[in-house]
Amino acid sequence: MDMRSTNNRNYGILMPISALPSAEGIGTLGKNAYAFADYLKKCKASVWQVLPLNPTNYGDSPYQSCSSNALNYYFIDLAFLVKEGLLTAAEVKRADLKTVDRRVDYGKQFIGKIALLKKAFSRFDGGKDFDKFVKKGEFADFAVFMALKCKFGHRAWTEWDEEYRVYDESKIKSFIRKNADEVRFWHFTQYKFLQQWNALKGYANEKGISIMGDIPLYIAYDSVEVWKYGDRLFRMDGARKPYGVAGCPPDAFTEDGQLWGNPVYDWERMRLDGYDWWNKRIADCFALFDILRIDHFRGFDRYYEVSPDAPTARQGKWMDGPKEELFADKLGLNIVAEDLGLIDDGVRRLMKNVGYPGMKVLVFAFDGWPYNEHKPSNYDENYVCYTGTHDNIPLRQYIDDLDAGALEVYKRDLCEECRKAGIEADLTSSETMCKSVVRLAFASKAKTVIIPLCDLLALGGEARMNFPSTVSDKNWSWRFLKSEFSKECMDFLKENAAKTDRV
Repeated sequence: MDMRSTNNRNYGILMPISALPSAEGIGTLGKNAYAFADYLKKCKASVWQVLPLNPTNYGDSPYQSCSSNALNYYFIDLAFLVKEGLLTAAEVKRADLKTVDRRVDYGKQFIGKIALLKKAFSRFDGGKDFDKFVKKGEFADFAVFMALKCKFGHRAWTEWDEEYRVYDESKIKSFIRKNADEVRFWHFTQYKFLQQWNALKGYANEKGISIMGDIPLYIAYDSVEVWKYGDRLFRMDGARKPYGVAGCPPDAFTEDGQLWGNPVYDWERMRLDGYDWWNKRIADCFALFDILRIDHFRGFDRYYEVSPDAPTARQGKWMDGPKEELFADKLGLNIVAEDLGLIDDGVRRLMKNVGYPGMKVLVFAFDGWPYNEHKPSNYDENYVCYTGTHDNIPLRQYIDDLDAGALEVYKRDLCEECRKAGIEADLTSSETMCKSVVRLAFASKAKTVIIPLCDLLALGGEARMNFPSTVSDKNWSWRFLKSEFSKECMDFLKENAAKTDRV
């Protein structure tokens, strides 16, 4: 499916793998993932958007991973391993990965899931295919990094023994020889993930469903890339101490800005080899996904750098990124650019030159300003229209939290946009207003519409996926129930898809 085509308006649902219903305490690549693909097919949807598939690290965020290309072993479905004879149903039951509420317990996953995967690996006979997979080495850096993390109690690489704190090829080869089984285990997690993922993606594609993946712009400081490559990729000294870290300047939502803390790239050095690392990273993503959403795309034009010692992001500076040069040989790729945040003429020029569809988000649209770029009447078809994103409060809670004056403005704007689109707004309640916003998204000129399931269901703040720049067990943990894949929602989606030519 070509996101840039002028043909075939379409729509999809944002459903993170982690948020799928499951008996294993976290969404997996198992039967409920297949059930969701079936549900999308019945709803006449053609896109399933997921969040990054990278392993989670500090704060359980898929945007703070220990590896840019590794895959989240928590998503491996244990029931499938039982069918393969690598585990027993009793062993899975005893691990007690279930949770009593609708949230992922990452502590249980860390302890119980990894223990079960190691038990499965102990019964895995490998074979030529697995040996070929290991020899290919796509996940070799990740495997040795994780084996070292286990050796040092899962502490950050900066806290390892000095012998391994600095990457040394001869020492690493010796470590691999002495810890071959542990290193092969981490290869096994990637092998099994890919087996299950490729089967699921093939099934979805056969149903006419394209998978939209997501790639973070930045890498965590506690990552294999920083440990192994250091100043070859990032703006840091030979001791791998950053000259600056990533963030966002203060805005209307955060008076201190956002201090993310990720190391920033050495774009000048990357340019010397034709951005080889980024080229491979993007190619790897298209081996997994049909469509790729690149997060924080504005960072390729200019990025905000803050001193690593700064307590907030108030004092930072804008630095030039690679701009369109990085994408000169990628203009034909099926990329969606997340162009939200502080957008200036440089970002607009970059977006025009690469031609990728950007994003418009309706939760930002109804503020009384007639020229608001998120109002559907103010943009054309080369966008993906969202009601909200994983970083926003769910739409219904956003409406419920408006004070009386802001709510009147919101209602007035929503009614006017609906009138322009030829649909009727229902202002009876926040729930009916949510449905009106979803209808408006369908009716918009945007070629593609993506609806987060929480907005389709008009759920409240409890269903928020992430509170940016915070660490909490409420982040990245919300899960849906299978009963919420309802016929009522299906009929609503099918009706609106048919009315707006998105089938």
